[in-house]
Amino acid sequence: MAAVRYLVSGRVQGVGFRMFVLRTAQQLQLRGWARNRADGTVEIQAWGPEALMDRLALDLHRGPQGAWVESVTCEAATGEAPPEGFTIL
Repeated sequence: MAAVRYLVSGRVQGVGFRMFVLRTAQQLQLRGWARNRADGTVEIQAWGPEALMDRLALDLHRGPQGAWVESVTCEAATGEAPPEGFTIL
C-alpha cells in the first residue's frame, strides 16, 4: 500500500476541489483526507495501491470544472492510514 501526500496549487479553493477529490478517492476506494490550507492550496493524504495513487495524481492535475491547477507536488505521507474511507477535513 502506498501513502502519498499531495499539495495542489492554483485556483483550487472555492471551486469544489475537495469534493472532487472526495468523489474521486471514493471511486478508487482510497483511504485518506483532503483539506484547504491557509496559503490557498489543497493538501491531500491518501493511502492505497500504487496504481490507483497514480490515477489519483492524474485526476488532481485535471481538477473539477472551474478549477485551474497550477501544480501538484507529491511526497511520501507520514502517519497511519485511516481505518476506512476518505473524508474532507
